[in-house]
Amino acid sequence: MNTKNAVNLENAYEICRRETAEWAKTFYLGTLLLPPVKRKAIWAIYVWCRRTDELMDSKEAQQKSKNELADRLDKWEQKTRSIFAGDVKDELDAVMADTFERFPQSIQPYLDMIEGQRMDLNLHRYSTFKELELYCYRVAGTVGLMTQNVMGIDSAYTNAPWSEKPDPSEAAVALGIANQLTNILRDVGEDRSRGRIYIPQEDLKRFGYAEDDLMAGKINSQWKELMAFQLQRARNWFERSEEGIRWLSPDARWPVWTSLRLYRGILNAIERLDYDVFNNRAYVNKWVKIIELPICYLIAQTK
Repeated sequence: MNTKNAVNLENAYEICRRETAEWAKTFYLGTLLLPPVKRKAIWAIYVWCRRTDELMDSKEAQQKSKNELADRLDKWEQKTRSIFAGDVKDELDAVMADTFERFPQSIQPYLDMIEGQRMDLNLHRYSTFKELELYCYRVAGTVGLMTQNVMGIDSAYTNAPWSEKPDPSEAAVALGIANQLTNILRDVGEDRSRGRIYIPQEDLKRFGYAEDDLMAGKINSQWKELMAFQLQRARNWFERSEEGIRWLSPDARWPVWTSLRLYRGILNAIERLDYDVFNNRAYVNKWVKIIELPICYLIAQTK
């Protein structure tokens, strides 16, 4: 049954806007700098991603068995395939179908993100960063691929007959991985309460910080050295993502630079907390966001 025409798209997009504003304040600020049609598409994609994440991480999900969670993911995958096939049944389906019409894209990043949620069913530890990188790609790097057609490519790179269209995919994935690494470092305390440790085991061993210490929230010199290493790794991924922003459509560069710099600011906040992410939540202050807006605008014009 296709009910897209029966759904009030403006109301459906407004639902997505409100949810994005509530749950992703820093990200939401960046979306407001986009043209209306693009920002609505980003809100829709964000809500789809949040719904996917909630299948595993909501309070309700934490009460369910592994088999029940696996069944939820299977049903969500089928629902996603149906949306791409044009079968619309509710408001979120409708805005996603509308987004795909306006900004055609592959289903693969969506399936990859669902696969990332499946990893959380069985993997609560990561031996190496290489293993963690795959997880970060699936749950966050995919977002870059979902949104790159919405952002668009600067026509200056495509108008001339001899132009070779640049591919921002690698940079888009790098930004998603950088964001996820930041989430992991910010949420160490919360994740341990779920029995999950995303910091690679090889890094814990390298810095002489025991898993029992992490579960106990122990802050010592080893922990601070370990965290400093993790923060630098995340910053390196942010740097890798910067190269691709210059290829984006002019109306997307300012929002992307804003989102990148504000999210990277969480790493600075972790440092200001002296790496105590067990008892505090790192965030970017409102005054920093206000100051960053004109700075990001200037960067978007020059880089």
